[in-house]
Amino acid sequence: MGPRGPAWPCCCALYAALGALACGLRPAAAAAMGPSDERRLARLVAATPCWRVEDFVVAQECTQCTSFQETIAECRPTGFIEKISCATSKRDEFKSCRSAVMEARIFWKFVGTMMCVAVVFAVLVVCRQRVLDRKALEKVRKQIESI
Repeated sequence: MGPRGPAWPCCCALYAALGALACGLRPAAAAAMGPSDERRLARLVAATPCWRVEDFVVAQECTQCTSFQETIAECRPTGFIEKISCATSKRDEFKSCRSAVMEARIFWKFVGTMMCVAVVFAVLVVCRQRVLDRKALEKVRKQIESI
């Protein structure tokens, strides 16, 4: 609650005004699209990979890129590609993929690293416990000697 009363009516009015403004501009912007905008949109749709907008079949399973294929942009992210055949456009394209063998190797590296970290911290805990036990025994011994 603000100094002049509840603030929610102002917020609601502000959100309603922004929503009406946003909804009001969309149809006008779409109607104002010129021929150059339509051509740009057509080029954008043509540049979109077919497997993003239509059904496809995997023509070649996920394999590691050869030295020749490494020039393909899809090969760079993972080092593996698969060949895709799009149903509607009948185009063949390449798609970056993740190999099961690569995933398994990464998983076991992670598991091995975590096991090593766990062993290191377990050793640290045991050493710390021994130090604390030694200090407690020394303290008890000093108390007994003072009696």
